[in-house]
Amino acid sequence: MNGLLAFSRLIDGVNTRVGKAVTWLVLAAVVISAGNAIVRKTLDYSSNAWLEIQWYLFSAVFLLCAAYTLLRNEHIRIDVVAGRLSKRAQTWIDILGTLFFLFPMVALVLYEAWPWAARAVQSGEISGSAGGLVLWPAKVLLPVGFVLLAFQGFSELVKRIAFLRGVGPDPTEKVEAKTPEELLAEEIRRQRGELE
Repeated sequence: MNGLLAFSRLIDGVNTRVGKAVTWLVLAAVVISAGNAIVRKTLDYSSNAWLEIQWYLFSAVFLLCAAYTLLRNEHIRIDVVAGRLSKRAQTWIDILGTLFFLFPMVALVLYEAWPWAARAVQSGEISGSAGGLVLWPAKVLLPVGFVLLAFQGFSELVKRIAFLRGVGPDPTEKVEAKTPEELLAEEIRRQRGELE
């Protein structure tokens, strides 16, 4: 079990790094979107490339952060029933959900996405829109995102089995960390206290 837990920590580390890095793409998408809108309204100029890069960035955030969301236990749950059950019962629900829903869905998407992305890479696929971007990098995001999700699903499964065996912490607890906004507000308050 120790080897599996070590592998689980490795997966968690990779998905944490990917998730934190990719969240910066949200800022990039906002800046590009705002810049595109300003240029379109003030200079009456538009390009399909600007619209497509926004879509690509959104896709990257959604697909590459799915595993990070699962890791942080921030995915959508329906806790009407499960919230009233014991931690062990909730853990069993997570295990069964991972085995019978997450893994089959990931396998199906990967089965369909690999050839689709490979064809796009081989052909050097580009957008059909005038002035559009190269399309294959966006298509490659789909299998990459689902591979990360598959590995994170495996990591979560290992952690839940370890919990049931009494050799791991409760994996159903959400990671409670301060948001960047809360940290910034604390820093501003601390600096004001030092300046006054």
